[in-house]
Amino acid sequence: MSASHESPNSRPESQGRRQFLQTTSATLAGLALLPRGIFAGTSAGNDAETVIGELFNSLSEAQKKTICFDINDPVRVRVNANWHVTKPLIGSDFYNDKQQAMIDEIVRRVTSEEGHKKLMQQLDEDDGGIGAYSLAIFGNPSRGESGKDPFECLITGRHLTLRADGNSIENMAFGGPIVYGHGEESSAQDNLFYHQTVQVNKVFAALDSKQAEKALLKDAPAETSVKVQGKSGSFPGLAVGEMTADQKGVVKETLQKLLSPYRDQDSSEVMAIIAATGGLEQLRFAFYQQGDLGNDRMWDIWRIEGPSFVCHFRGAPHVHAYLHVAGPNKIG
Repeated sequence: MSASHESPNSRPESQGRRQFLQTTSATLAGLALLPRGIFAGTSAGNDAETVIGELFNSLSEAQKKTICFDINDPVRVRVNANWHVTKPLIGSDFYNDKQQAMIDEIVRRVTSEEGHKKLMQQLDEDDGGIGAYSLAIFGNPSRGESGKDPFECLITGRHLTLRADGNSIENMAFGGPIVYGHGEESSAQDNLFYHQTVQVNKVFAALDSKQAEKALLKDAPAETSVKVQGKSGSFPGLAVGEMTADQKGVVKETLQKLLSPYRDQDSSEVMAIIAATGGLEQLRFAFYQQGDLGNDRMWDIWRIEGPSFVCHFRGAPHVHAYLHVAGPNKIG
């Protein structure tokens, strides 16, 4: 399966946000009356991959030629804060009403209740809603449901790269690097993800002077430098292994809050991969003087990195955040 991919800032016209929301809401209500198998999830009711499989099976051959690709297509692991993986927008007439509702449900099921609410607000404020974003499917979810073939659904647009792979891509959380952000620049506090900066800065506030000197650096690396390096890598900042028990408690709380926007199965996979590559003690926290909005020493650019984990948060002038978690056989 092959098709041309869109350049980062290419964005065709979509139908109006109000029309899209009205359409998907009505369609979701109708789907609740359909036979078993439509949106049939796990007992936890959070099986996005079931919906991905049903979406894939509903696509016409013409649709598949445009938005479906081989699992090894290099665009699948692309990292960018503003791009469209395929040309058709979710809110366009490329998708029928039922397919649009399925996509909406996929997004709901790969996020927590808190995360979904915040994501919907961000998509609305940054680009008029989910209808302005695009989607691709890699591999065959129908075969992938057996656990034998890897597959992935990828949704992209302004300040978003969101993935669902049903853990079919071994030892790689989310199926690859994810991106989130928010374009609000009136003040750092007005950005939807400022609470993450507040939480991570609690780690910095807990450090003694010598630790803080080691953790605070002048200039941040490029925001897209999120390649997972493995155990032989070089990581900036202060290692969690050098922290006290109380400080490590703040680190654990911080990671939980950073992962809270996502469903439990993805958060659990992240923590399992960290544990398999040396645990939390191998992570390092780095804070950057660069981009200190308001000169308040509430560090707006920060990075958490270890052998299998990279989280780079650029909070100035607005948020671009990247999260990439991969185990030993998926380094890169």
